[in-house]
Amino acid sequence: MPTTKLTRRGLAGLTPADKRVVYYDEDLAGFAMRVESTGRMTYFVEYRPGAGGRGVAKKRLTLGTTAELKPEEARERAKTFLAQVRLGSDPAMAKAKAKRVPTFAKYAAEHLDAMDEIAQKHPEQATLRPGSIRNYRSLLKRHVGPAIGSCQLDAISRDEIKRLHTRIGKTSPTTANRCLEFIGSIYKAADHAGHVEEGTNPARSIKAYKERKRERYLTPLELARLGEAIRIAETTGIPYDPPSRPGKKAKHVPKNVPPTIIDQYTAAALRLLIFSGARLREILHAKWADVDMSRGLLTVFSKTGRRHIVLPAPALEILVGLPRTNSPYVIRSSVPDQPRADLNRPWRGIRRMAGLPDLRIHDLRHSFASVAVSGGASLPMIGALLGHASPTTTQRYAHLAADPVRAAAEAAAGAIAGAMSGTKGKITLIRKGAEDAA
Repeated sequence: MPTTKLTRRGLAGLTPADKRVVYYDEDLAGFAMRVESTGRMTYFVEYRPGAGGRGVAKKRLTLGTTAELKPEEARERAKTFLAQVRLGSDPAMAKAKAKRVPTFAKYAAEHLDAMDEIAQKHPEQATLRPGSIRNYRSLLKRHVGPAIGSCQLDAISRDEIKRLHTRIGKTSPTTANRCLEFIGSIYKAADHAGHVEEGTNPARSIKAYKERKRERYLTPLELARLGEAIRIAETTGIPYDPPSRPGKKAKHVPKNVPPTIIDQYTAAALRLLIFSGARLREILHAKWADVDMSRGLLTVFSKTGRRHIVLPAPALEILVGLPRTNSPYVIRSSVPDQPRADLNRPWRGIRRMAGLPDLRIHDLRHSFASVAVSGGASLPMIGALLGHASPTTTQRYAHLAADPVRAAAEAAAGAIAGAMSGTKGKITLIRKGAEDAA
C-alpha cells in the first residue's frame, strides 16, 4: 500500500505505471489517489460507514480529478466527508441521492437555452436580453465552466467562487464582476426550480471590484458631424476604406469599390436612437403595433420590463416618413418576421466618416441624457426618460447638472464684482446694529 503526501510537491513526483496504482496520504487517513496508466489522477476517500468495524465493507467516494481540483481543495473535501462518517452518516449514500442535482454547466446551459427561446418568441416575458444571454454563454465557456462546471450546484462553496473571482480579477476586474452576476443569476433560477435550498448563492456577499464607467458625450460640433455623416451615408454612400494591413490571403487591395449606401431603415434607426435616448434593442425590436403616433409614445419590453419611450417631434417625423411593409417591425430586416440583429457594419463606416472612431452606439443614449440634463431636466426626469430601474444608475449624470448651477454662480459673482468695482476703492463700514441685524 504505497503512501505519499498528496500535495503539489508530492504529486509532482508521481508518474504513471503500466497499471493502476493507488497512493494513500501520509497525513490524512482515508484520503487517497488512484493513478491510471493513462496519467489520469483521481482523488477519493476510503472509509467504513456506520460504526466502522472491520466487519463492515469499505466504501470509496470519488472527489474529482487533478484537472478539477487542486490538492488543497481535494483535501478539504476529504476532511468534510470523513467528518460526516465519524458522525455516523454515509457520504456515498448521500451523494447517490443527490445525483438528481445537476452540475452547474449542465443547468446553466439549459437555463440559457430556455431564456433564449423566451426572448425570441415572447420578448415581453423575457428576463434576460439576447445580448446578456450571449455574454453569459461566453463566460460559461471561457471562465466559469472550466472552474466549477463539473460540480453539482449544491456542492460549490463560497471560497471556490471567491478564488475564481480573484483569479479573473487580476487581469480583468470587469469580467470577474460579470462572472459573479452570472453565477448569482443561475443560482436564483436554480432556487426557483427547487434544485438548491432557498437562499443558496455562493457568489453572495463577495465584494465586486470597482469599475470605471465610460463616459462619452457628443459635443454640439460632433453631433453636427454625425448628422452630416448619416446624410452622406444614405445619399452618396460611405466610401470604401481599404484595410491598412491586408490579410495574407489578399493578393491585392480591391480598386474602384463603389460607396456603400445605407437603407432608409438603418438611417431611421440611428436617428431614432439620437432623438429618443432609447437602447439599441428597444429600437430594433420596436413594432408598429406598439407605436402610438397620437400620444407620441413607443411601448417596449426592455431589460427593465415594459415601459413607454417618449417620441419627440423629430422622432415622429422619421416614423411618418418610413414606409410600412409586411414586417411587423419598425426597422425592417432582411427576414421580415424577425428583428434586425445589429447596426455594426454601417455604424463603423458612419463614425469613421464623422471622425468619431471611439464613439459607441450606446454613447448616443448618454449624449441624449447629457443634453437633457444641461437643459435643466432633473435626475428623476432623466431616469424616467431613459427607463432606469434604479436611481443609482441615473446618478452618473449628476455632474452634468452643474452647468445651471455654474450659470447662477457666475451671475452672482458678476453682480458682486460690479458692486465692488463701483466703490472705487472706498470701503463702506457697516454699523454694529446693522451687522447684527444682517
